[in-house]
Amino acid sequence: MNKPLMAKATAVWLVDNTTLSFKQIADFVGLHELEVQGIADGDVAAGVKGFDPITNNQLTQDEIDKAEKDPFHKLKLKFNPAAVGEEKRRGPRYTPLSKRQDRPAAILWLVKFHPELTDGQVSKLVGTTKPTIQSIRERTHWNIANIQPIDPVALGLCKQSELDTAVQKAAAKRLADGAAMTDDERRKLLSTEQSLGMEAEPRMPTAIEGLETFSLSDDDEDEKEDNLVDADSFFNLPNAPVDDDEDDQP
Repeated sequence: MNKPLMAKATAVWLVDNTTLSFKQIADFVGLHELEVQGIADGDVAAGVKGFDPITNNQLTQDEIDKAEKDPFHKLKLKFNPAAVGEEKRRGPRYTPLSKRQDRPAAILWLVKFHPELTDGQVSKLVGTTKPTIQSIRERTHWNIANIQPIDPVALGLCKQSELDTAVQKAAAKRLADGAAMTDDERRKLLSTEQSLGMEAEPRMPTAIEGLETFSLSDDDEDEKEDNLVDADSFFNLPNAPVDDDEDDQP
C-alpha cells in the first residue's frame, strides 16, 4: 500500500494546513493535479472534512517540512499495517446515495464529449449499468429532457487520471481499428496533461473559411474601375420632342 487512506480527505487537510504544491499533494494521495487544484478552489470535495495524516500515523511533520522546503521532494507514506489490501478492491464501483442522482448527468457528458468510450468504460467510470447508458445514448431515458451534461470529475464520480486512462485506451483501440478521426476528435482523445501542454493553435472563423487564397489583384481593380458608371449620367435624360401643334394653339 503506497497511498494513504481516505485520499481525498487527506488532500483536503494538506491543502488547508500546508504550503505543499498541488503536484506534491497529488502524487502523495494518488489524485490528479487538477483535482487538487479543484479542492483548493472549492470546486471539488465540497463539504469533505480533512483527514489529518499526521495524527493517523500516515505522515510525519518532518516529512512535510522537507517537502515544503524542496518543491521536488516527494512525500513518503509511513507503513501502516491496517492499510494493507485497501488499494485494490474487486467488484463494482460503489457510488454514495447522495451522488447517484448525478450519474445521468455524468453519463450524458461522457456520451457527448467522449463518444469513443464504450458502454463498459462509462459504466466503470461512473458506476452505472449498460441499459442506463444505452437509454441516454438513444435519448430514451425517462428524464432526458431535464438532464444537463456535467463533468464526472467535477461531480466526484471518478478521478481525472481514471478518465484520462479510459480516453487513452479508446484512442489506442480506435487507431488499431484504423478509424478516421477529425481534428476535434483527436483533441478529445488527448489526456488533460497533454492538452494543457499544447500550444494554442489559431483557428480560422467559419464565417471566412475557404477565403484564404482570395486576393484582389491590380487587374481586378482596373476592371472594376472601367465598369463603374458615373451617377450623374443617370440623370442626363434626352430632351422630350417639342410638339409644334401645341405651340400654334391660342
